[in-house]
Amino acid sequence: MKIVIQRVLSASCTVEGESVSHIGLGLLVFCGVTATDTEEDIKKAAKKISGMRIFRNDAGKMSLSVGDVGGSVMLISNFTLCADCSHGRRPEFLSAAPAAKAEEYYKKLADMIGENLPVVRGVFGGDMRISAENFGPVTVYLDTASL
Repeated sequence: MKIVIQRVLSASCTVEGESVSHIGLGLLVFCGVTATDTEEDIKKAAKKISGMRIFRNDAGKMSLSVGDVGGSVMLISNFTLCADCSHGRRPEFLSAAPAAKAEEYYKKLADMIGENLPVVRGVFGGDMRISAENFGPVTVYLDTASL
């Protein structure tokens, strides 16, 4: 899985002008599922997202997790994270999982994170409009293949 995590003060998702989900303080997480991902990748991703200490404590150090600050997670499917831009000008998405597998893993990741934290989702495969008020900004990239 290829994942981008943004620390946000708020985030929202709309589809066709309708509000689908929103959060206040928390993490906006974009998730791309690769063809080689396994159930183990879901577990690794959920653990990292839930426990990542990227919120500041009273001393100004990043040592608190989203749960520690009472935040939420907005999970958005994003197959374009699997893009290969190594040649030409058009990205290739050959490493992205087929839609059925990607949707299954995306939902399982949301459920696993949801065991410990409030989670909202976008619409898998939807033409989503994502708005975010980044906090920091703090943006982290994870690839479960390297965890």
